[in-house]
Amino acid sequence: MELAPPLPRTSPLHDFLAPGSIAIIGASTDPTKRGYKAMVGLIKDGYPGAIYPINPKVDNVLGVRTYATLDDIPGPVDLALICTPAATVPGLVADCGRKGVKGAAILASGFRETGPAGARLEQQVLAAAREGGVRLIGPNTSGMFNLHKKVNLLALANVKPGNIGFISQSGNMLLSLVLEAEHNGHVGFSTYVGPGNQTDIGFNDYLRYLGEDPDTRVATFYVEGFRDGQRFLHNAREITAVKPVVVYKSGATEQGKKAASSHTGALAGSYAMTVDLLRQVGVSVVQHSNEILPVAEGLGLLQHAPGKRVAVVSDGGGQATIASDRIIEAGLELAELGEATKKRLGAILLPQASPVNPVDVAGSSDANPALLADCLAIVADDDNVDAVFLVGMFGGYHIRFAEDLLGGEMRGAESMIELARRIDKPVVVYSLYAPVKPPALRRLHEAGLPVYTSIEYAVRVLAALGERGVYLQDAANQAPLPAMMPNDATLAIFAAAQAEARNLFEFEAKTLLRAHGVDVPAEALVRNVDELDEVAARFGDRPLVMKVVSKDILHKSDAGGVKLNLHGRAALREAFDQIIGSCHAYKPAADIKGVLITPMARKGIEVIIGVSRDPIFGPVLMFGLGGIFVEILEDVAFRAIPLSRYAARSMVEQIRARRILEGARGEAAVDKEALVDLLLKVSSIVAAYPQLAELDLNPVILYEDGYAIVDARVIVNQTVLNPKDEA
Repeated sequence: MELAPPLPRTSPLHDFLAPGSIAIIGASTDPTKRGYKAMVGLIKDGYPGAIYPINPKVDNVLGVRTYATLDDIPGPVDLALICTPAATVPGLVADCGRKGVKGAAILASGFRETGPAGARLEQQVLAAAREGGVRLIGPNTSGMFNLHKKVNLLALANVKPGNIGFISQSGNMLLSLVLEAEHNGHVGFSTYVGPGNQTDIGFNDYLRYLGEDPDTRVATFYVEGFRDGQRFLHNAREITAVKPVVVYKSGATEQGKKAASSHTGALAGSYAMTVDLLRQVGVSVVQHSNEILPVAEGLGLLQHAPGKRVAVVSDGGGQATIASDRIIEAGLELAELGEATKKRLGAILLPQASPVNPVDVAGSSDANPALLADCLAIVADDDNVDAVFLVGMFGGYHIRFAEDLLGGEMRGAESMIELARRIDKPVVVYSLYAPVKPPALRRLHEAGLPVYTSIEYAVRVLAALGERGVYLQDAANQAPLPAMMPNDATLAIFAAAQAEARNLFEFEAKTLLRAHGVDVPAEALVRNVDELDEVAARFGDRPLVMKVVSKDILHKSDAGGVKLNLHGRAALREAFDQIIGSCHAYKPAADIKGVLITPMARKGIEVIIGVSRDPIFGPVLMFGLGGIFVEILEDVAFRAIPLSRYAARSMVEQIRARRILEGARGEAAVDKEALVDLLLKVSSIVAAYPQLAELDLNPVILYEDGYAIVDARVIVNQTVLNPKDEA
């Protein structure tokens, strides 16, 4: 499939990731040194630009004249590869600045990842780079290549130019993918960079470059930790509209996070949150390292599917069943074939064949393997089908049965290639003969049809294609929500809380919500016992809740500061006295403002809505079941703020307990539209008030006709001024 129109070229990284001239600082005649290997890679691959080895001790390296310093080089230098020890790097980067070098790749380790002394040295390098206008790759980088420009500074052999751009914090991950691609025989790479410590250039910058690079059809990342997640999400939202982006994020466990930190000094963050935020902007996230190359290859070749409905054509019932299981587990659907499709299949298959999805040809192709291509064409014509999946032994019929079947397999392969070019639906092939690379499968691969060695790999690719297709459709229909303007009264509430160095009281948090259209139950703040009679008359016979209001008592229940199911004046008076007495006993110096009284919420489904400002990704909203479920099941969804309506709806659909919201065991379904509206309003409120550091609505009780916010907590950022004050 063809790519969307390319993005305009804006990244400064083009100037040195596709360099016209390269200086190798620390070029060496020792074959074990990186300064030697880089020279070998450039010369062997036929780099057409100028090569300038820097080594004052020898006249030449591999027949190329050396220079004592950068200043001695007669022409301009686009990229410098620094192969010398860490202590020399600040001065060499300063030299690069004076020479006008556009980018420098620093191989040395011994910087931030080693401790405070290394961090100080890294800051010296950054200061020198900024003063001289030099962009930095690394330090602690594994190197880079741009195979279409014949820049192979890693001197890797048997790696071919292709359409996969790869940015990896692990050099061994690159080697793993290169070896896997060599075995595949058809996969190649465009650009590779090891970002190292990301002192200057980060993942967000490399994403922008790969998004603009015409030689890259899929941008692929191995990430241990982001340093500027907000910018990565911003760039990804734009890049994924024109080409796929694949991320494998390590650090899914606490042990993994520690390993990532010790490896690169990375900030690993919450894995589940990171995955959700990446998917929110259209990134394809793979969960296993052995899926990186298959998914990148499939997305690079096929780009996307119209949807998630898959038609399976198989020459074996067992593998058809396995494929069906994996398809459903991956969140895809088995397409419901139309009656006309079934009739067309029935007309060319043996009577024992099954024309329903998954289609089992049941021996119909044993004497004519080209028949499988006819079946693929028939199911592909069905409007209920978004992707076509061939499962079985295609390519190996002439090996398994008779050599003269090779001609039929080759004809079948050509028909499949023509089909893939004719339709706007991906054709994916799994063959148990893929490891031996028979002629028909080689022909498919050469023509751009991916062939996989396992059903699981193929289904993961189908899932990525379907997810991207659905995202592109939904993203195209999402108009941005208008920005919410801060309210003067609520700005005053924040100002008062900041002046008193406290967080918002519960009634203030609810006032904030109510001021911006959130449906908050009626309540009354009572400062003394004499006000209780008026409150009792106001709420009538409804059972009431009474809660202490004090900045000094965070856990109200622990202090005896909550009373439930109160009826009448006498009960209110008694509860008031008990709460004040218990809270003073719990914390004698507590400043108690009074109690908050509100009607008890009726029974419903409890959920939690929370917001925090993540140091990597900025404001993030969390949604899930409330009560004990959120801690035990951890069944929650995350999205970056601001949310679109699609993002809010997808949060509700993502949690595993969504069936509870839909009305399990005869219970009424909750009002999902009211819930989505609440999520969007919370998102807008957080975006409008930078003074809001954290927000916690727990529980929110959902009903078939709306919701009730039982408790609201807002943590105030004491260092952020009101927007109007800043102005």
